[in-house]
Amino acid sequence: MSFIRECPEGLRIKVFILPRSSRNMVVGVYKDALKIKLTAPPVDGAANRMCIKFISKYFHVSKSSLEIISGSTSRTKTVFLRCKNSVESSMQKKRIKTLVESIFTGDQVV
Repeated sequence: MSFIRECPEGLRIKVFILPRSSRNMVVGVYKDALKIKLTAPPVDGAANRMCIKFISKYFHVSKSSLEIISGSTSRTKTVFLRCKNSVESSMQKKRIKTLVESIFTGDQVV
């Protein structure tokens, strides 16, 4: 899955956000990013806050371990998932891949 990259401190997850949608949901993969629909509008950081909240619930991680490190004013964002060590990082990456693969059989481009 090209939208997840391991780095020494954790994982970088590339997401493509569709604000003002009817529901919060993962839609698929768009180019090299995980495509996510959010109900929040892209005003005053509301979509960014909803993005962090949704990803934390979806991947079962704490909100404090997530941070938008690039694209805060763009639809395409890079979210950083902070991990304690490389072992935790590898375990989180495997778990996230399993979650996404359970919903989408293979890489589904939407």
